[in-house]
Amino acid sequence: MMGDLPLAFSNAVTAVLGLIFGSFANVVIARLPEGKSVVRPGSHCPNCKKSIAWYDNIPLLSYLALGAKCRGCGKKISLRYPVVEAMMALLFLAAKVRFGWDLLFFIRDIPFLFILVVITFIDLDHRIIPDELSIGGLVLGLATTWAVPDLGWIQSVAGAAVGFGLFYGLAWSYQKYKGRMGLGGGDIKLLAMLGAFLGVQGVFTTILISSIAGTLIGILWAVATRQKNLMTSAIPFGPFLVIGGLYYYFFGDSLWLPFMTQT
Repeated sequence: MMGDLPLAFSNAVTAVLGLIFGSFANVVIARLPEGKSVVRPGSHCPNCKKSIAWYDNIPLLSYLALGAKCRGCGKKISLRYPVVEAMMALLFLAAKVRFGWDLLFFIRDIPFLFILVVITFIDLDHRIIPDELSIGGLVLGLATTWAVPDLGWIQSVAGAAVGFGLFYGLAWSYQKYKGRMGLGGGDIKLLAMLGAFLGVQGVFTTILISSIAGTLIGILWAVATRQKNLMTSAIPFGPFLVIGGLYYYFFGDSLWLPFMTQT
C-alpha cells in the first residue's frame, strides 16, 4: 500500500516526519542529561521560560520567521535546533530512498536514526551517552532483528557481543596499564547497540571508520588548541562511532569489496 503512493508525496511525508522527530530530538537532547521529563512541561524558552506557541515551534520555518530569536525575550536561538531538525529530515529521507518505505522503516530505521542523532549531540554537550538511549537501542536492535532477513538474530546477538567485548577489553587494558580511562562506558554500550543493528561486520567497519575520523579530527583539534599531546584532547568518541555506524548502515560492506573480490 505504501509502495503505491507517488514518490514525491512519500518523500515529502518522510522529510516532514524527520523534521518533527528532529524537533522532539532537540527536547530530548536538552532535557534527558538533566533528568527532566521530555514530555512536560511543553516547549519553552530556556532563557525567559515563556511557553512557545505552536506557530513559533514549527521546525525550521519558525526559526527563520523569528530571525533566530525568542519572541518573548529576544534571546538568540541556538543554531543547533534547526541543524538537528534538518539532519534528521535528511537521514530519514536517505534511509527511505535507500531501503524503501515499509513496516521495517517505521519500527526499526526511524528509532535507530533518532537515537544516533540524539546520542551525538548529548555526547558533544555533556561527554555522556545515557543508558536510556544505548541500552534501549540495544534492546530495540535485538527485538526487531527478526524483520531483517540479511541479518538474523545470530548475527545481531554476535554483533552486540563483539562490540561490547572489544571495547570493554580495550578500556580494561588501557586503564590497567595507563591508570586512567581511555574509553567511557557509554562508548562500550553504544558499540554494542550498533552491533545489534549492524552485525559483526558492521562492528568492525564502524571501528575502522570511527578511528580514522576520530584521529583526523583529533589532530586538527590538537593543532587548533595548541595541545602537544593528542591523547589529552577531550573529544567525545561517541559521534565518531555514529559516523562509522551510519556509513555501514547506508553502504553496507562496500568498504570491503575491493579486498573481498581479490583472487
